[in-house]
Amino acid sequence: MLVCPVCRTRLKENRFGYACKKGHRFDIAAQGYVNLLGAKHSGSGDDPAMVKARTEFLSLDSYRPLAEKVADIMKSLLDGAENPLVLDCGCGEGYYTNIYAAALPFAEIFGMDISRAAVKHAASRAKALGLANVRYAAASSFELPFSDRSADIIISTFAPVAGEEFARVLKKGGKLVIVCPAPEHLMGLRAVLYDEPYLNKPNDYGLKGFAAFGSERLEYTLSLKTNRDIMNLFAMTPYYYRTPREGRERLERLESLDTGCGFDILTFRKK
Repeated sequence: MLVCPVCRTRLKENRFGYACKKGHRFDIAAQGYVNLLGAKHSGSGDDPAMVKARTEFLSLDSYRPLAEKVADIMKSLLDGAENPLVLDCGCGEGYYTNIYAAALPFAEIFGMDISRAAVKHAASRAKALGLANVRYAAASSFELPFSDRSADIIISTFAPVAGEEFARVLKKGGKLVIVCPAPEHLMGLRAVLYDEPYLNKPNDYGLKGFAAFGSERLEYTLSLKTNRDIMNLFAMTPYYYRTPREGRERLERLESLDTGCGFDILTFRKK
């Protein structure tokens, strides 16, 4: 199932971590994750400060309705599957992944992200929660450390979609679940940041070898009561990097914020 990021031969688990027949070793860190980033991916992603902001915001459980909705969808997709494997690609700090693991105890869950700071936190949290069916690795979605046709479901939540690599790793008939912002997601936040707030444009994922299988939208209102919570939400959005100074200053003066949340959950089947 797992393959070596160096030579692409099969990895076998040992008491230290993983090793392949060619002698490449990958030890499990004290926090419980393994670094399987290939040579072309030195790793970057969220730094510790960004992981902290995301963790603080998500600890409010403001996005828990989304996580539980996706878990229910995956449970339905896995109905009847034996020992299914679910890959969470671009899992970040593991908030969603750990909820999936708790909701799908019959499945093996593997969370991956190029940020070692993120998967370090994710693995530590999973260990604290006593989740035995989830593992984490620093790995790239564009060079997954898994053999061909090994996964039942791949999920990508607000993360890059590596269509060709996902098609390689999914079994025939396997499902790809993509979670992305709906057009009016966080419009209340954007109304503060920008003089002319815009709608999110739908993504064209250009998925070859996949057929659209289902689509659901989840919408609700979020009320934040402190500036710290508002700024943590801001820090985990793309707007953090492209907001003019005036918009950021307006946000920094707010002590509360009501904003709509909207998520599209798209499902595709590998042909």
